[in-house]
Amino acid sequence: MATRDASHAGSWYDDDEKELSSQLDGFLSRVPDQLDDHGLPVPGARVIIAPHAGYSYSGPCAAWAYKALDLRAAKRVFILGPSHTYYLRGCALTTFSKYATPFGDLVVDRNTVNELRETGKFTDIPARRDVDEHSLEMHVPFLWKRLQQTFGDDSTKYPPIVPILVGDGSAEEEKAFGKLLSSYLKDPTTAWIVSSDFCHWGSRFSYRPHFSDGAIRDMDAPRSKGVRHEVLNVTPPDWSKLGISSGEPEIHDVIKVLDQLAMDAVESGEHSEFYKVVQDSHNTVCGRHPIGVIMAALEAVDGKGKFKFVQYQRSNLVKKSFDFSVSYASAYAVV
Repeated sequence: MATRDASHAGSWYDDDEKELSSQLDGFLSRVPDQLDDHGLPVPGARVIIAPHAGYSYSGPCAAWAYKALDLRAAKRVFILGPSHTYYLRGCALTTFSKYATPFGDLVVDRNTVNELRETGKFTDIPARRDVDEHSLEMHVPFLWKRLQQTFGDDSTKYPPIVPILVGDGSAEEEKAFGKLLSSYLKDPTTAWIVSSDFCHWGSRFSYRPHFSDGAIRDMDAPRSKGVRHEVLNVTPPDWSKLGISSGEPEIHDVIKVLDQLAMDAVESGEHSEFYKVVQDSHNTVCGRHPIGVIMAALEAVDGKGKFKFVQYQRSNLVKKSFDFSVSYASAYAVV
């Protein structure tokens, strides 16, 4: 079986083992050693949400999730990410046997992948698309670092990974995949990494919500709807309570409000609430379907485990309509 190349090494992150190790150590060292009255890693926090942009952008934010991640009992690690390279409906499995990193290769859990394939519910990720996709790869070096910190330098002791792309799907389809995966989630020796950035704002993303005439409107609303700036189905906050006394928020204030709505919905633990918020706000959370699937799985496990967000950052504080930004958020759940 083939090894998936670390195709984004040398561009999205450093391809030199020592430089990359030093960078990741630096990111993790800047995260406090205690969160929510717990020492890190948070005991039992075996599910995280973390971003997947280039490390210079999202690495500092991702470190908060990874430092919280409890891998001490892990014998298998699922990685769920969205597809950026081809349209996918449902979920797809890797065909590779290993994922390369500048540190070494992480082994794919072929037994689990084959079990999932035998359900008939999954397709295979085309090999070229797998190599081109960054949403899974960007987590593998971070995971290696945390496995090294947990189990030492002998990589033969590291648990195998189960990379899954989660594509488009209705609420019912997300719930179906969540129920299917919930049997693995119940296993206390299985950890989960959910890959997602949050709001992608800018004309390149065809999404530019702003506050105007008492409403949050999208400058890039489809013209077919007959309105140049579509009003999103979102109730604007009392801006004064957010320290904006003028009542005229900057665009980055609007982005933060939309992301907070999404994060609050995730923390609610209710899959239907998160799905509705994303539909109403049109927020360009690229990993909304992976998040939806893991939320549905958590609900299927007797509703145990809710996410707690511990970090939120943006690549840029947007003020002008021609600008752009991507939001990053990190969360963990104790299961």
